[in-house]
Amino acid sequence: MDNTLDVHKTTQNRTLKNTKSVGKVGLLYPELSYTIQGCVFEVRKQYGPGQKEVVYQRLLEEKLKIKGLKVEKEKRINIYSQDSGKVVGIYQPDLVVEDKILLEIKSSRFTTKTDEKQLYHYLRNSQYELGYLINFSTPQLYMKRIIYSNTRKPYISVVSRSVSRSLA
Repeated sequence: MDNTLDVHKTTQNRTLKNTKSVGKVGLLYPELSYTIQGCVFEVRKQYGPGQKEVVYQRLLEEKLKIKGLKVEKEKRINIYSQDSGKVVGIYQPDLVVEDKILLEIKSSRFTTKTDEKQLYHYLRNSQYELGYLINFSTPQLYMKRIIYSNTRKPYISVVSRSVSRSLA
């Protein structure tokens, strides 16, 4: 019986240690993420599934602006070569919030791996680190938070150096 208590305490301690270490790393843009998620839930609750994608885009944009956030619709963002750091293309996400978070909005019965990979690749090859893939028309609201840290993007330093050279 004492052995069972020891195992339980050990498990509890490991859980506390893991929780503390996660807390140290922190969540990327926690307040902004929380606000975006709240607005997404409100739109889905008020309008349900089945609207056109453009309708959800406009509704979400409106909700975010009501919350006082800067929202840009279909902002052109650069896609960089991982080898040279040169701009090789342009991507236009549905919404960019506070020039920090990309939102890709869908309105289809299913969310595919291709949808996820598309946003992942845009994050991997741009200066943005965080994006949400949101599908309002799945039976249950689909929202996936995707992160690709700039520390994993060696070309970002190439882009930064070329920008500082042009300013000099």
